[in-house]
Amino acid sequence: MIFVAIVDDKRSICEALRDKLGRYQDLEVLFTAENGKDFLEKMKDARNTIEPDVVLMDIDMPIMNGIDAVAAGKMRFPKTRYLILTIFDEDEKIIDAIKAGAGGYLLKDEPVEKIREAIINLLNDEGAPMSPSIARKVLNLLLASQPDPGRRPVEAIDNDQGLTQREEEILSLLVVGLEYKEIAGKLAISPNTVRNHITKIYRKLHVTSRAHAIRLAAQK
Repeated sequence: MIFVAIVDDKRSICEALRDKLGRYQDLEVLFTAENGKDFLEKMKDARNTIEPDVVLMDIDMPIMNGIDAVAAGKMRFPKTRYLILTIFDEDEKIIDAIKAGAGGYLLKDEPVEKIREAIINLLNDEGAPMSPSIARKVLNLLLASQPDPGRRPVEAIDNDQGLTQREEEILSLLVVGLEYKEIAGKLAISPNTVRNHITKIYRKLHVTSRAHAIRLAAQK
């Protein structure tokens, strides 16, 4: 069973999402919260019972917004994963959410099947779930950060971490949400080769999951 919490200041959205997720036998919504402060208070109570595995977090909320709530939650409840679920696709909010510790970023118009898939992928470290438009924005932000268009992506990381050109290519594809098989097809190599490269990337970046690697790439 996967335990979920929903944080959104609009009660109707919380209840609708709770009902939709409740149709799946492998998901259970533990609680809903109306803002970041309310969420952190309810997490204290959850510590004595069951903490959520994944929190679906809105961004624009009164009292405490979602980005601040994710940052505080990551420090206080490190085992819980955070998936942004919002209407905002602004560049600054996307990067701030990733820096705060969000493992994925979906828009609210995604179907519930996509949200459930994102929850499972996030828990299994099988990707950093992103809506397609968000993934394109992240890629464009990475490319725009390079002063020379001919430079390789994520070059700022290899200055410190010693990534090879191939590892940089694979990391940039991880950032935009491609799976192992998709990366293999794009680079004309085998999935096992991709897996081996990713193992080396994790070791060089001193991370243990795709979400951590993507967060480091965004920070750099």
